[in-house]
Amino acid sequence: MTTFYFIRHGQTFANMAGLKQGTINNPNTYLTDLGREQAQKLADQFDISNFDRLFVSPLVRTKQTAEILNKKAGLPVETDDRLLEISYGDWDGQKYSELMAEYPNYFSPLVNDVTEDYVQAAPKAESFVHVEMRTAEFVEEISQKYPEDQIVVVTHGFTVRSFAINATGGQGLQILEPDNCSVTKILVDPLSFKQHLVYYNRTVTAF
Repeated sequence: MTTFYFIRHGQTFANMAGLKQGTINNPNTYLTDLGREQAQKLADQFDISNFDRLFVSPLVRTKQTAEILNKKAGLPVETDDRLLEISYGDWDGQKYSELMAEYPNYFSPLVNDVTEDYVQAAPKAESFVHVEMRTAEFVEEISQKYPEDQIVVVTHGFTVRSFAINATGGQGLQILEPDNCSVTKILVDPLSFKQHLVYYNRTVTAF
């Protein structure tokens, strides 16, 4: 059984400003002081020293978070493009509030986030299903390669949500994005690829 621990990066300036980050990778998407504090608090309470390896999205905000988490453990680190955040296409970098005002039919009023059909309005946007496909591919490949390992994955909110959707067979917005620096644990059978969601969006106070 392969054990995955999926961690969302710490707070960024874009999070604080209410922007859709997507795959933007500039200083607006780097960790704030609070984001670094969140990562350090997690590192203090969630020691990864006994785990086997660390995978990270190639964006700076995840690398910053992973560096703090891995300072003591010194796990081998690999980056993987399949761990990237969903790309909102031309909506990347825009304010949630402005997008919701202009495209209300593509947002859920219950959770104030995009619905699956938002791709009809956002040029070059990535679909929910595409993110779920690339995250499923990652899980299958890594669990086959490391069938007994405990693996830490530092990634993004929608990406973590996609791993959980795959594990539970959900769809759409049935599972919402987790909090910054939260941990989600999923067990994967490397032969059948059956998955078990052990916990989701667990914050530092829970450890």
